[in-house]
Order: sequence, then C-alpha cells, then structure tokens
Amino acid sequence: MSELTLTIIRLGLLVLLWIFVFSVVGVLRGDIYGTRVVSRTPRKPAPAKRQPAARATPAPEAEPAAKSKTPRRQQSSTPRTLVVTQGALTGTSLPLRESGTVIGRNPECALVLDDDFASGRHAKIFHRDGAWFVEDLGSTNGTFLGAERLTGPVRVEVGTTLRIGKTVIELRK
Repeated sequence: MSELTLTIIRLGLLVLLWIFVFSVVGVLRGDIYGTRVVSRTPRKPAPAKRQPAARATPAPEAEPAAKSKTPRRQQSSTPRTLVVTQGALTGTSLPLRESGTVIGRNPECALVLDDDFASGRHAKIFHRDGAWFVEDLGSTNGTFLGAERLTGPVRVEVGTTLRIGKTVIELRK
C-alpha cells in the first residue's frame, strides 16, 4: 500500500471515531435532559374577539344567549375536561377533543404522563355517537375504570375516574 492510501484510511477512521463520539454525546444529552414537551393548550383570543362584536349590536346579543342555553343543558352530563387528581401531574387539566385524546408517556400524546407504569400510547378517550368512550391501547399494565381493567371501549361520563399506573384521572364538565 502506498503512503497516500494509508493516510486516507487513517483520516477516514478518525472521522468515523468523531462521528461516533458526537452521537454518544447526543444520546447522553437526551437521556440527561429528557425530551422536550410542547404544551398544546388551546389559545383563547378568538372567543374574546367575537364578544366585542356581539356587544356592539344589542339585538343579536339576545338571540345567541337564548341559543347558548340549550347546548349547555345538553352538554351538562358530558365531560369536557380531564383533570389529573393523583400522581406526578396532580392538578393538570386538559380539554377533551372531539378527534380523541391520547394519554401515555410518548411526547406526541395529548396528556404526557410521567409514570413508570404507563405505556407510550396507553389509552384514548374519544367521542362517538354523542357519547365519550375510553379505550386501552394495548398497554402492558392496563387501564382501570374503578377497580375493573378495560378490555374494550367503555362509555364514560362526568365524574368517572381512570387509573393508569399511579396516575388517577377524572373526567369533569
């Protein structure tokens, strides 16, 4: 082998060594500082902009007030938010979404649990046929509704408590 070939091989191995070192440092950094979790709480400036327009015209204000009472009566028995009542995230509140709310340890979930007994995608709360349902997504330790382990989708209402590992979640208005 020529001297040039040997030098190129040595430089190539040196570059590979540095790539390996930087990848190890990146993995260690991720383990030490954790995954970045982005808050997904809905912003509420849009409803604030609608209210001044309704106040400017007194006649249309009376009609929406009458219309808004009937949906409130209909929705009074259906849950609108999830509240963590026990566990590392006690006090955390999250609005339910019509498309479904996924709960688990994965950072892509709507409610990210800091619980060793929770799976990445543990459970899902979704809306179907005018009612809310909860379903276990094949978790290892299970999702419990009271003392019963979920085996399929189960209908839930206001006041229902779910247990995922050490975390207890309550559905509220």
